[in-house]
Amino acid sequence: MIEVFIFYLHIVGALYGFTKNWQKSNVKEGIFAILIIGLFFSIGWALTGTIARLIYPDSWNNIYFTSDTLSLVLLLIPEIFFFYIFFVKDKVVSKQELYSE
Repeated sequence: MIEVFIFYLHIVGALYGFTKNWQKSNVKEGIFAILIIGLFFSIGWALTGTIARLIYPDSWNNIYFTSDTLSLVLLLIPEIFFFYIFFVKDKVVSKQELYSE
């Protein structure tokens, strides 16, 4: 169940990235944002999946939390920073640029 929630967050994040880049530039930039998110997700999940299988014993698996769930949770941590830096954080206008207009 946790995996479904994390996948849902990824879908919402991809839609947000697409919409923000589409409104700022054009549809190509929106599609490019989705591709970047997908690339980061697939490479990150491959790396965290390997780490999770190394540190999570098979005897702890149950229907709520498995090694795949752990890998998605481990992936969510760097992805939060990735989404913040590339999609949420707008460039701060300096005071000099603000007063020059």
